[in-house]
Formats: sequence, C-alpha cells, structure tokens
Amino acid sequence: MAGTFLQQTEGRYGALPTWFWKGTKLIATIAVTILGLLLITFFISHVIPVDPVLAVVGDRASQSTYDKMFIEMGLDKPLWQQFFFYVEKVLSGNLGNSFLTKKPVFDDLARAFPATLELATVSILIGTLVGIPLGVLSAVKSGTLTDQIVRVIGLIGYSVPIFWLGLLGLLVFYAKLSWISGPGRIDIEFEYNVTRTTGLLLIDSAMQGQWDAFRNVVSHITLPASLLGYYSLAYISRMTRSFMQTELAQEYIITARVKGVPEWRIIWVHALRNAAVPLVTVIALSYAGLLEGSVLTETVFAWPGLGLYLTNSLQVADMNAVLGGTLLIGVIFIALNLLSDLLYTLLDPRVRRRVGQR
Repeated sequence: MAGTFLQQTEGRYGALPTWFWKGTKLIATIAVTILGLLLITFFISHVIPVDPVLAVVGDRASQSTYDKMFIEMGLDKPLWQQFFFYVEKVLSGNLGNSFLTKKPVFDDLARAFPATLELATVSILIGTLVGIPLGVLSAVKSGTLTDQIVRVIGLIGYSVPIFWLGLLGLLVFYAKLSWISGPGRIDIEFEYNVTRTTGLLLIDSAMQGQWDAFRNVVSHITLPASLLGYYSLAYISRMTRSFMQTELAQEYIITARVKGVPEWRIIWVHALRNAAVPLVTVIALSYAGLLEGSVLTETVFAWPGLGLYLTNSLQVADMNAVLGGTLLIGVIFIALNLLSDLLYTLLDPRVRRRVGQR
C-alpha cells in the first residue's frame, strides 16, 4: 500500500528531492527527541517528594487557598492532560516562576546562561588549542618519555578533583600572589559600566571600549577557564592520541613517506585531517558538558552561571528552576549533537556520498 502510494505520488508530482526526505527525517528526529525530553522532565516533576502547590502558596496557606491553587495548576486533571498543558506551557516559553528569585524561570536562565556560555567557550578553546597539539605529539612520540609526560598530564586532569584545584588556585594566584581577581565575574566598580548587550562581558566590554572593565573580566575568567580547559584538555589530548595512532598506521601514511612527503606535512595535514573527523564529536560533547553548568567550578568561583543557579535552586527544592535548567541542558546536548553530525558529514566525503545515495 505504502509503495503504491509513493509510486502514485511520484507519478503525479515527480520524484521528491533527496533534501526533502533528509530534512523531514531530521525534523522528525528533533521533534521526537524533544518530546522525550519533555516526558522525562514531566515524570521527574511528579515523582520527586516536593509538593508544587506548597512551593507556590507556602506552608502557612489555608486549605481553601491550597485547594484553589491545586485546581488552577491543573493537578486535578488526568496525567495525560497535565502533560499536554505542560508541553503547551514550555513551547510558549512559560517555565513557571522561581521560588527562590520570585522571577520567571525563563528570565533567570536568560540571565545565567550567558555567563556559563562565556566561561565554557573560553575553556573549550583552551582545551582544544592545547589538547590537540599535545595529543598529536604524544602519538608521534609514542612510547617515549614525551609520550609518558603528556599521558601523566592528562591523568592528573582526570584524577584530581576540580574543586580542589580551584581552591588551591585561588589560594596561590589570588590570595598569595595577587596575579588574578578573586571569585565572581566582574568587580563591583565595573559592574554598571558595561551595558549587557550580548550578556558576554568580554564581548560587551570590548565593543563598548571599556578596556578597564575588559581587563577586569579577563582577570576573573582566567583561572576558572584554565581549570575547565585543563579538564577538557585531558580528554581531548587522550582521544587525539588514539585517533592519530590509528591514522599513522594506515597504508596511505606509508605511501606518503615512500613518496618523500615531508614528515610535518604527513602528520599535521594528512593524518590530522582524517583524525579531525571523529575529533569533532569529542570536542562537541566536551563543550556540551561545560555548557550544562560546571557546578563545582561555578560554586567555588561564585560564577553567576547555570551551574550555580541550579545548585542554589536544588538546595531550596525550587523545582520550576531545576526542571527549566534541565530542559535547557537537554536542548544544548541535542543542538550540539546535531551540529557535530553536520560537521562530521561536511568533513568526511565518504559520509557525504553515503548520505547522498540514500
């Protein structure tokens, strides 16, 4: 039946283009994934031992007030209707009000996320720009002392708790040496000199020519970004080493050496270009992990980002804020996974040919 319908459709309107099917499949995948994410957060909101009505009216409200709010929140309806109303609210941008800040959760997330975005972006740049060369060096010098040093550096990044490194860094570089500014994102004297256009203080202060504020922001972000960059570096360098070792053992590398191609070109152009294809996914997932809110780092450095916001919300059982943050994290992972798949297709011609043949 389905085949006959498609044949009739193609006969009447012509064969549908490949991009139409690929676009339809992509949209359907995104829709199903987001629906699943909404279903999970809805389930979480109903199994946690927190009364959403009391979070709104307070524990001193009368029974009549409680009952009225219970009905207004739709909790007297069947679960499927509650889920439908929940999806409708989320899609309209209504994530409820925060019990902690007394503001809409959407506004709170819009305020907190740029701080995490800025910190995560600087961190992943550090991790990528340092981690990839270290991984390449480790692969080329496999089995040597250089390889061992690089692997130990990565092992320390994995093993040492990041909050301990943060406290130690503040003690040494802030309290003792005074090389950097302390906790926070910007000193109070510069707080109101910069207009929040993008929410990214490095960009906003530079665009507005507030160079004293820019230097102050750099001084604040240097240590937490370096620590998170080191954490990402450990993973990226290890995966780069693994991918490069695989590529350097391929026949095309042996052929290039026989032809007399310079060794630096074999390593940094031929091998690294092919290793870069799976590295895209590694970097994207590392970036997503940083964007989900580096809770311990943001707490240690009092960084007003998503991680600190979720930590404070959890401490007071502010479930509207927690669920809103969870949804945002889920959307970030979905978007970065889609982006990595797109980049994977663009970088690898073999994948492009397979996709085009479907």
